[in-house]
Amino acid sequence: MHKKFLFIAFILIAVIQLAVPVKSIYEQEDVLANGKEFKFQTAPVDPNDPFRGKYVVLRFKENSIGVAPYEKWTKGEEVFVHIDENEKGFATISYATKTAPEEHKHYCKATIRSVKTTFDENNNISRIEIRLQYPFNRFYMEESKAKAAEDLYRKSTSDTLSQTYALVNLKNGLATLKDVMIDGVSIKDAVEKPN
Repeated sequence: MHKKFLFIAFILIAVIQLAVPVKSIYEQEDVLANGKEFKFQTAPVDPNDPFRGKYVVLRFKENSIGVAPYEKWTKGEEVFVHIDENEKGFATISYATKTAPEEHKHYCKATIRSVKTTFDENNNISRIEIRLQYPFNRFYMEESKAKAAEDLYRKSTSDTLSQTYALVNLKNGLATLKDVMIDGVSIKDAVEKPN
């Protein structure tokens, strides 16, 4: 009886351990297949930031927004960022909230990186701006190509004539980074091209 119980417990644990990554993969594939695709314009990264190995670190132009001054906003807090598109087709933040929206269709979770509070002449809070870190700030690549991709990414984000953006699919608060584009070409393909 004891061995039978241990065997059943082992099977249950194995099923649970398999179910978690399978669920995660399914959710990511569903977001890619059925989510709305947005173009998030990238911004230059710190040139002193060391190369990390298997991924390209992404920074985004749309990473801050003014928020309600009557609420308390804390560094490290998770918020819901509501995304729309501007006239050029790039993602823009319409607003941020502390609770998941019921009406806004396209949103994702993000973490507050910093909070900047501005005061008026009477020392009352006049404005609060939060800077955000998105969950899709790393683009993983084959390790042998990642360094060349990061170098190309850094160069393109510093070039005012180049247009660099991340393709991100959003669905029900989940976000999946699909690709990084440099002047309309996937960074994976751009790395393959001879200079």
